[in-house]
Amino acid sequence: MLIRSSKQRGFTLIELMITVAIVGILAAIAYPSYTKYVQRGYRSEGIAQLNDAVARTERFYAQNNSYKVSLKLIGLVSDDATTTVNSTNSKYQLSLVSSTTTAYSWQVVPQGTQANDACGTLAIDQAGTKTSTGGTDCFK
Repeated sequence: MLIRSSKQRGFTLIELMITVAIVGILAAIAYPSYTKYVQRGYRSEGIAQLNDAVARTERFYAQNNSYKVSLKLIGLVSDDATTTVNSTNSKYQLSLVSSTTTAYSWQVVPQGTQANDACGTLAIDQAGTKTSTGGTDCFK
């Protein structure tokens, strides 16, 4: 003879489905926020690459009284034919947009998954003007 307890053990299918739905909703909200956070973190890599290029260009100007530079002249590459340099994690690609004796402009273009970043391409010139093809406050 079996004796049944009036207490239930375990979960019902409805309870399990409600839990799965709640977890799904939370994940749908959290994942885009996480993705933006990661992109903002990698954006600092592109900004650092820009700042390094500007510092090298200004050092070259102090020594030669000219902004007419190349990636090789400021020591970023060893080959004069190279026109771009990838960042440490290859999330951005640095290039010299223009270079004259009195002015220059550098830009970093997002690569791979970073291309979905709202800020897009970041640029800076000899006057310190920072621009982006995307949103505002991208250099913070």
